Amino acid sequence: MDAPENAFDSSLGLLRWIGWAQRKAAEDWVRERELSFEQGFVLGYLVDSPGAIQRDIARMTRTSAASVSSLLQGLERRGLVERRTEEGDDRSKRVYTTPAGAELIAGFETAMASADEVILAPLSDDERSTLDGLLRKITAALPKPSR
Repeated sequence: MDAPENAFDSSLGLLRWIGWAQRKAAEDWVRERELSFEQGFVLGYLVDSPGAIQRDIARMTRTSAASVSSLLQGLERRGLVERRTEEGDDRSKRVYTTPAGAELIAGFETAMASADEVILAPLSDDERSTLDGLLRKITAALPKPSR
C-alpha cells in the first residue's frame, strides 16, 4: 500500500520517512544473511547481553514469550544461538550467541553507520549540527524508550 502523497508534507512525516530508510537498510542487511529483522535484532541483543533469559528478550522485543521461543528455536536450528540451563535451576535457561551467530551479524553497526551517512549526505557539517541540536531539543522532552 502506497502512502498518501501528502504523507511526507509535515516535519514528522519526513522523520518517519527517514526512519523507514534506516529500517529498510537494516532489513536489507539482515535479509542478505537469510535472517528476519527480528532474528537479526535478537542476535545483536545477545551479543551485547550474553546469557539473557527469554523473558528479557520478550520485553526487549515487545513480544510474547511464545514468539521468542519460536524465534530462538529457528536460530538454534541454524546453530546461531544456544540455550543453557543454569546450574541448580533446570527451569531457567540463558541464551547465548554461538561464534557462528556472532560472526554472522558482525559489521551491522558499520553498515548502519554507512546507511546514516547516505541519508545525511545532502547536509553540510553546519546543517548536520543544526539538525542534531533540534532533534536533541525535541527528544529531551519525550519519555525515553525502555530497553
